[in-house]
Amino acid sequence: MFFLIFLVIGLIVGSFLNVVVYRLRVAETFVADRSHCPHCKTTIAWYDNIPVISFILLKFRCRKCKEKISWQYPIVEIFTGLSFAFIGLQYFSLDVSSWATVVYYLGIVSALIVILVYDALYMEIPGLVLWPAIAFVLVFNLIFDWGKIDFGNNVFNLATYSGIVGAFVAFAFFFAMVAVSKEKWMGMGDAYLVILLGLILGWPNILLALMLAFSLGAFFGIVLTIAKQKKLSSQLPFAPFLVAGTMIAMFWYEPIVGWYLGLFY
Repeated sequence: MFFLIFLVIGLIVGSFLNVVVYRLRVAETFVADRSHCPHCKTTIAWYDNIPVISFILLKFRCRKCKEKISWQYPIVEIFTGLSFAFIGLQYFSLDVSSWATVVYYLGIVSALIVILVYDALYMEIPGLVLWPAIAFVLVFNLIFDWGKIDFGNNVFNLATYSGIVGAFVAFAFFFAMVAVSKEKWMGMGDAYLVILLGLILGWPNILLALMLAFSLGAFFGIVLTIAKQKKLSSQLPFAPFLVAGTMIAMFWYEPIVGWYLGLFY
């Protein structure tokens, strides 16, 4: 039951996130105005705006101008829906104390999806999403740490302290790459992004996310080069790999690290 509820909510939110990505680029408000076709600007009726279903019924084209609808829309909706359903299954219960955790993860995932899609399309980190997300994580870290402060407690068990350390180490590493390469290896936007990721994962979990990001980036770079879609000198948007690595580390850090250490012991 919870799976279906969170799945439907995720599909609806995913549709909204697509609107956010598009309107951030064209500097339109994504709060008051109704959705419209990016080609002919016709306002989209509610029955043509049902996540995934409308995309299929319209045969991937706008009802008015017949221009193709990007596959980005259903992919983002489905991924958001499945992510929300997973979070609902993992963390939601009728106990009110679990609700803050659910809201926290839903908010983080939503922001990361927008950043991933936006950078994949435009090779740019949207500051209008990044900085509010950083504030969001800091506030929730403080909430989660409330009552945990104890002189006998390990400071790394505090989300705020661990997050600040993770953010500082990640930013320092990326800033060094940006400075040395003069933004040829990495953009400054990526350095700002890892501040958010460090706050989310904390220390040392951020290390796994960065390792996964570089591994995924290298793998896809090699595949695209072999397929002659990119050259060795071509630039790839790196935020999608950072976000993917962060999501994996956020939910599966312990199993992955346990499996890795088990290879040596």
